[in-house]
Amino acid sequence: MTPTAFSWPYWPVFAAVVVWAYLPEFKIVRGAQKAVKAAGSADAGSLHVIVYAGGVAAALGWMPFLHMSGAVRVIAFALGLVVIVLAGLLRRHCFRMLGASFTGDVRAAPDQRIVTTGAYRLLRHPSYTAGWLLNIGFGLTLGNWVSLALLTLAVFAMYRYRIAVEERALLAVVGEPYRQFISTRRRLIPFVY
Repeated sequence: MTPTAFSWPYWPVFAAVVVWAYLPEFKIVRGAQKAVKAAGSADAGSLHVIVYAGGVAAALGWMPFLHMSGAVRVIAFALGLVVIVLAGLLRRHCFRMLGASFTGDVRAAPDQRIVTTGAYRLLRHPSYTAGWLLNIGFGLTLGNWVSLALLTLAVFAMYRYRIAVEERALLAVVGEPYRQFISTRRRLIPFVY
């Protein structure tokens, strides 16, 4: 069964939304490739975990079972597009808030400014929340319970790993200012986690 996202008349809208949402992501990954290979990189393979885990989870969503029923699939597709757009807007907000500190690889500088405004008032890693939501939205658009579950769980796990790597680097390099920042905010989900 072809996912709604790849059938007429839905695929042009899906393609436009995905290109808009994911093009900045590809640029970030491409820009980080050299930095993660450099000696002394603090990334610990987390960029590769993000790229490959999300890709594998999305590919497994094509399994020909556990597709949502016709009406539910169309509703999930529309909801998925909304989630992708909102997540893309949140990611762009995070790009603006962090400025030059937003990189695709994990790095920290002793003089790095800790951003505490915008979405960073509520969360330590709102850009990862947005990345997680991008993938949940993508899973919804595929209209397959397996893809939705895999993307939700796999991407959550990969961001947990990335957060551990990033926070370890920031605590080691930035120190007390970052320790104070993390003591007052949840990681990905306001008031929960």
